[in-house]
Amino acid sequence: MSKANRGKIIVLVAPSGAGKTTLARRLLNDYPQIKFSVSATTRPPREGEQDGQAYHFLSEEEFDTKVQDHQFLEWEHYGGNRYGTLRSEVDKLVESGYFPLLDIEVKGALNVLEMYGSDVVSIFIKPPSMEVLKTRLQNRGSETDHSLQKRLARAEQELSFAQRFDYAVVNDDLDTAYGEIQAIIESFITD
Repeated sequence: MSKANRGKIIVLVAPSGAGKTTLARRLLNDYPQIKFSVSATTRPPREGEQDGQAYHFLSEEEFDTKVQDHQFLEWEHYGGNRYGTLRSEVDKLVESGYFPLLDIEVKGALNVLEMYGSDVVSIFIKPPSMEVLKTRLQNRGSETDHSLQKRLARAEQELSFAQRFDYAVVNDDLDTAYGEIQAIIESFITD
């Protein structure tokens, strides 16, 4: 791995339902030099989630302490809970020679871009249309009518920021979108 490329932070950002998490999992599976930066959240674990793997699950008080101590690169409220990227997680990965992968929301991604500048490669994953996004969210089976409308409204707002990121990839076909992301990643990751 080239020393010039060591420590690049890969930021994947997308509206909920655009396929960002699926694409991130494929990257992690195919590139051992990319490691997921585990975020922190105040939401309770879902079935099968373990602390320190999907998220660091924190109480409101623990989250508040970390905010006050400036331990987050970014954090925000989303869906009634708080989510954040711990600086210590990213630093640990960079110091170990990995490319940290952040799977975060638009506001947080913009904060990370501002802080790290050229040390970040940012990729915005776009749905092919709002209709497709709505269908994907409905197919999850976890959305109420109210939460679906909130997610769609937020998605429209988030899509307006796509041009602020280094790359925009439309996820119409998962394999095609993944191929585009691989080309981006392989432009700076070498063994």
